[in-house]
Amino acid sequence: MDLATILQVLDSTIRLSTPLLLACLAGLFSERAGVFDIGLEGKMLFAAFFSAAVAAFTGNAWLGLVAGIGASLALSAIHGLASITFRGNQLISGVALNFLASGLTVLIAQTWFKQGGKTPTLEDGARFGEITLPFAETLSGVPVIGPIYAELISGHAILVYVALACVPLTWWVLYRTRFGLRLRAVGEAPDAVDTAGVSVVRLRFTAVAICGILCGIAGAYLATSLQPFFSKEMTAGRGFIALAALIFAKWRPWYALMTCLLFGLLQAVALRFQNIDLGAFTVPVQVMDALPYILTVVILAGFVGKAIPPRAGGEPYVKER
Repeated sequence: MDLATILQVLDSTIRLSTPLLLACLAGLFSERAGVFDIGLEGKMLFAAFFSAAVAAFTGNAWLGLVAGIGASLALSAIHGLASITFRGNQLISGVALNFLASGLTVLIAQTWFKQGGKTPTLEDGARFGEITLPFAETLSGVPVIGPIYAELISGHAILVYVALACVPLTWWVLYRTRFGLRLRAVGEAPDAVDTAGVSVVRLRFTAVAICGILCGIAGAYLATSLQPFFSKEMTAGRGFIALAALIFAKWRPWYALMTCLLFGLLQAVALRFQNIDLGAFTVPVQVMDALPYILTVVILAGFVGKAIPPRAGGEPYVKER
C-alpha cells in the first residue's frame, strides 16, 4: 500500500469520524451530569434535516448550521423536561425522540420538497467547503511531510476542525474549571452538590443544552459538508455508535477521540476496500460495511462491565425537604 492510498484512507477516517466525535462528546457532557441520552441519533437526524432545509432555502451554510443547532436544542429541551423536570425514564425519553425525529424529518421533507424525504442538493454557498491551511500548497512537494500536511491535515471543512478543537476544550472544561467540577459531581453525588447550594436542575439542563449544541453541529456537518443534502435516516446509526464509543472511552474526552477515530477508520476501510480477495475466498462488501456495527457489539459485550458510568446516571434527582 503506497503513501497516497494510506493518506486517502486516513483522510476519509477524519471526515467519517467527525460526526461520531461530536455526538460522543455530546453524550459525555450529558451523562457526566447524570442524564443518559439515547436520543443522540434523533438529535443528529433532526439537525441534519433542518440545516439542509434552511441552507437550501437561504443558500447560506451558516444559517443552516444555526438552524440545525436550534432543532437539536428543541429536542434537548423536550428530553430535559421529560427526564429532569418531570423525572421520567431517561432511556424511554431518548428512544421516543429517536422515533419522533425519524418520522418528522421524512414527513416535513416530503411536504416541503416533494422528493421522497430528501432535500435538494446544496450548491456551493449552501454547504461548507474545504479549507486550505497556510503553506499547504507550498509544502505539498516536500516528501512525506508535505503530502501529510497538504492532503491529510489541510483540506477539511471548518466543522472538522471545530470537532477536533472540542476535544481539548471539553477536557479543559471538565477538569480545569469550577463548572466542570460541579458537572462531574452532579453525576456522581447530586445530593452533595445540592447541599453545597448549587442547583442540580440548572447544571443538568446546562449539560443537556451543551449536548444539544454538539449534536446540532454533528447533524449539520452530515448534511452540509459530508454530503450536500439530507436523505432519510442519513445518520445510519451514528448516534448509537457514538454511545458505544463513549462507553469504550470510559467517559473521557481524549479516549473518545481515539475511539471515534477507530470507528471512522473501519468505515473508511469498508468504503475503500470492497470485495477483498484473500485467495481462498473473497470478503464480500456487506461484511466490510458491517464492520463498524460489529465492533459496536464487540465493544459493548466486552467492555460494558469494565466501564463504570457516573453513579447517579439515569436517576432523577428528588430534592430532600
